[in-house]
Amino acid sequence: MNAIGVIAINVFRESVRDKVLYNLVLFAILLIAASLLIGELTAGQDVKIIKDLGLTATSIFGLFIAVFIGIGLVSKEVERRSIYSLLAKPITRSQLVVGKYAGLALTLAVNIAVMAAAQYVVLAYMRWGIPPNVERTWDAPAIDPALLVAIALILVELMLVTAIAVFFSTFSTPLLSAALTFALFIVGHFSADLRNFQSVVESPAVGRIARGLYWVLPNLAQFDVKASVVHGQRVPAGYVAVAVAYAAVYIALLLTISTSVFARRDFK
Repeated sequence: MNAIGVIAINVFRESVRDKVLYNLVLFAILLIAASLLIGELTAGQDVKIIKDLGLTATSIFGLFIAVFIGIGLVSKEVERRSIYSLLAKPITRSQLVVGKYAGLALTLAVNIAVMAAAQYVVLAYMRWGIPPNVERTWDAPAIDPALLVAIALILVELMLVTAIAVFFSTFSTPLLSAALTFALFIVGHFSADLRNFQSVVESPAVGRIARGLYWVLPNLAQFDVKASVVHGQRVPAGYVAVAVAYAAVYIALLLTISTSVFARRDFK
């Protein structure tokens, strides 16, 4: 196994042993289960409520995992001075950064899969005993494979957020890295407003700056298809492919910059 694979597996093992990680996943699963009780309070909207809350819980707690573990992947090694022993081994700094990112991406995938399974269990329990004629009146079936599309795009979005967290962790403190990552996450969901900002301001310069930010900052809104899936609307395969390709390019760019910045750091 190459150096990147070894580092990724070690990061995965460390993350699995992290009690904070277990608490986040457990809390997310409990929230998904609680959505069953909340859904029953709204007559006729049970399935929609359960799906919406389940997907939202998966996204939010996945974000916490991505940020709070991602910002410590590199900075933790620097603070503990264990970076010296790592770099003394036959690995490059780029392998270290990419390997740690891959390890957290694997951790995210496993935890998102666990939360997805929990949501399907809740939906299966809710569907049990429902007459077929009643289920046909729903916008989408309870055990809807389209949920996997929404969950997959959530994972892709979180992998992009992880790359952002790793990028900031290569040159900033953990607290500032977390703040900047959360800020970009919020801005990324309102990037469409930046594109149209020039139509609501009088200054052409401000409009051009906003337009430039729209193209530079990550567009995370495209990964949010929860509303479409919950209401039984089909998400085109072409749309998913473009979103995944966009994330892949952005992640590759961030990791390239991260390795370049990390390679220039002086740890003496």
